[in-house]
Amino acid sequence: MRNKLVTGIAFLALVGVACVSLCSKDSTQVLREKPVVPSMIMTPEIPERIYFCGEVLDLTRYNMHEGIDRELTSFSYLHATTMLTLKRANRYFPVIEPILEQYGIPDDFKYLAVIESHLDPRVKSPARAVGMWQFLESTGREFGLTITPTVDERSHVEKSTIAACKYLKKAYERYGDWAAVASSYNAGMGRISGELNKQDVDSSFDLWLVEETTRYIYRILAIKLIFENPYKYGFVLRARDLYKPIACKEVEVSANIPDLASFAKKHGITYADLKRFNPWLRDRKLVTNGKKFLLQIPDTADLYYRSPNEYVYNRNWIVE
Repeated sequence: MRNKLVTGIAFLALVGVACVSLCSKDSTQVLREKPVVPSMIMTPEIPERIYFCGEVLDLTRYNMHEGIDRELTSFSYLHATTMLTLKRANRYFPVIEPILEQYGIPDDFKYLAVIESHLDPRVKSPARAVGMWQFLESTGREFGLTITPTVDERSHVEKSTIAACKYLKKAYERYGDWAAVASSYNAGMGRISGELNKQDVDSSFDLWLVEETTRYIYRILAIKLIFENPYKYGFVLRARDLYKPIACKEVEVSANIPDLASFAKKHGITYADLKRFNPWLRDRKLVTNGKKFLLQIPDTADLYYRSPNEYVYNRNWIVE
């Protein structure tokens, strides 16, 4: 079938060239033009090893090679989602990385947020997990997040990152292994601890788990490879393509705000912009219950892409 298709294409090309040479005075120019070659679909290169949280992971074992191959291929050809997440990282990694460092969490765990939410602080899963770090309501409260009818700090980028760090530190105290910590973020510490014991193995990579949890660590590793070298995997970005951080001022409030639209207008912004920059606000009003909250008020002059974006958090993301 392939040979017939190639022969047919070649025949049509020859017929086209012949017609042009007979009917056009510029036939020499046409003959010089290169034929259009369909884009090739190539499998991504799979490395033999990868650094994760300061340790070298050997990827030559069959299950590890094939595990990361699946995720790397998936991310490489889910172009739209991966591209948009790279753009968002320019805005959110500058917020996430210092918090990870402050709490002693390896920088590679920013990629956990990438696969959990595509760096969208407003996302909600079918299981009712919310925010960039995808906390369930009970777990969010356990690690210090305020969740009320008008406030959901699971969608607060800074506070949810702090909560994630608390979870990750607690898990590391149990396992002493960052790969097992990552798996526990998906399955829960009880499940990973129980399976390590039942299956009598020391490494989470040796566990037989449900497919979602088995794939989880490989998804983190695969997106790390792409983010470290997007161009290698077919993603071509320029500085102006990245989402720029937008300057904000903080307004502290402790009293209830009965109408957030009026509050926004008083501060020179729209209600929509107030919600976008404070995605943890979940109602048209804010009931503080005596707590203090910091509201982000964007600088209206900084809301426009009037000039090429020059802020690039990681130069490896772009082609110069």
